Order: sequence, then structure tokens, then C-alpha cells
Amino acid sequence: MGGNHHHHDTKGTKLVVSILLNVIITASQVIGGVISGSLALLSDALHNFSDVLSLLISYIAERLSKRSASTAKTFGYKRAEIIAAFINSSTLLIVAVILIVESIERFVSPQEIESNLVIWLSAIAIVGNGLSVLLLRKEAGSNMNMRSAYLHLLTDMAASVAVLIGGLLMKYYQLWWVDSALTMAIALYLIFMGYDLFKQSLKVLMLFTPAGIEIDNIIKTVNEFPSVQAMHHVHVWQANEDETHLEAHLDLHEDIRISEFDTLLLKIEAYLKKEYGINHVNIQPEFNKNDAKDVIVQD
Repeated sequence: MGGNHHHHDTKGTKLVVSILLNVIITASQVIGGVISGSLALLSDALHNFSDVLSLLISYIAERLSKRSASTAKTFGYKRAEIIAAFINSSTLLIVAVILIVESIERFVSPQEIESNLVIWLSAIAIVGNGLSVLLLRKEAGSNMNMRSAYLHLLTDMAASVAVLIGGLLMKYYQLWWVDSALTMAIALYLIFMGYDLFKQSLKVLMLFTPAGIEIDNIIKTVNEFPSVQAMHHVHVWQANEDETHLEAHLDLHEDIRISEFDTLLLKIEAYLKKEYGINHVNIQPEFNKNDAKDVIVQD
């Protein structure tokens, strides 16, 4: 327990540091974008602002996820981090659409831009976001909430690199249309990075069957266990990234004792854990019960 608590505290500290870095970057880019007239720099600032919000949401969710369950909240706040991932991925897509509209308008009417400010501020953003990316890289591999924050920072670092290149092209070649082109590229990249996470988090929130779990195969195998006649009324879902639940009804050939059913249940649980990582199983035993026997029953 001590190690897990330390891990959570470390995640929280890293998020706070990343939030502070991004607040500084956003403020400097907004001021610089207004002075220089660079839409790409302002779009990068908008994305950085969405980073601040996403990191703040991730931090709150990470803190909530540690709270204990209660009679009023029997699952506790296990889904807080999934909700944060959904909100953060949604904001990536929304910001992308806004940037696309703005880039088209600016492409039609390109403006001269103070490229020196663009170059220096994008370089500062690369360093700041780079530090944040390194801070969150480890946690991003195992947690959807941290991955959503990491993706925000990673895409913004990439956007800042693009803005830096654009600033150099504008300074030395006066290619003002590059500002709009970069803004469009940043927006498309946001959509590319955000859509997969949006889809994953939505599937969890909608209680869809997790990827890689074949319900037909589970039923076929469980039906081969001794005393089992048919598994039906099946539901499989994720509470969060660490918990996968299965509930089902189990028709039995015989009216067996509870102790015998417990032995059977332990075997089924071991199979589900080993093959599919399902770690929370709730099975209702039945014998000659008159109810719907479909695999999926819509209540």
C-alpha cells in the first residue's frame, strides 16, 4: 500500500509541475502572438491553454481516484480518470476544429508577422513542453488519464517545433502563408492523436465489451465445465483500466449444493482471470429457472 501511495503522490507532483510550466508558456505565447500577429503562435497558445485545463482535470481526477468507496458510492471514484481522459480527448478535437476554421480564414488573407518573437517563444515552448513530456512519459504507458495529459503535451511540443520552423521560413524567406499552413497541420495532428483516446474512453464510459474479450469463446469454454448447462445473460465491462467485470447467469444440470457451486465458481474465476484478465466476477446460479436464456438480454 505504501508503494502505491508513493506512486500516486509522484503522479500528482509531476502534474502540478507540468501545469505551472504550461501556465508560463501560455501567457508568454498569448502576449507574443498578439504582438507578432502570428496565428500559428496564438493557436499554439490556445492548445497550451487546453493543456493547462487538461492537466488540471487530470490532477483532480487522479486525486479523486484515491478516495475510498462508501455505501453512497460503492464504486468510489474509479471512473474519475476515465472521465478526465474523455474530456481531454474531446477538447483536443474541439480545439482542432477551431484551428482549422481560423487557418482557412488567415490563408485567404495572409498577414506579415514579427517572426523573431515567433522563433523565440516557440523555442521556449519546446523546452517547457519537452520537460513536461519527459515527466509524464512513464505513467502514460499504463494509465488512460495520464496518457491523455501526455498526448496534449506531446502534440503541443510537436506544434511548437512546427511553429519554430515556420518562424524561420518567415524570417528568411517571407513566406507568410506558412503560418496558416502550420496551423492547419497542427489541427490535423490534434485530430489524429485525440480520436483514438476519445474512442477508447467513450467505450469504457458506455460499458462496451473491452477489446480482446470474446464473449462467444468464454461461453463455449464455461459451458464445458462440469455441472454447467448454459451460461447466459452476460455482461462484460470495465470499471476503469485496472478492473474488468463480468456478470452472468449460469444454468446447472443438477440442483447442487452451495459448496459444490463455490468450487465450480473458483475454477471459472481462475479461467477468466488467466485468459482475459477479468478480475471481478459475479455469477448467478440457476436450476430450472424460467427466465430468458439469451446470451445478451436487454432489460
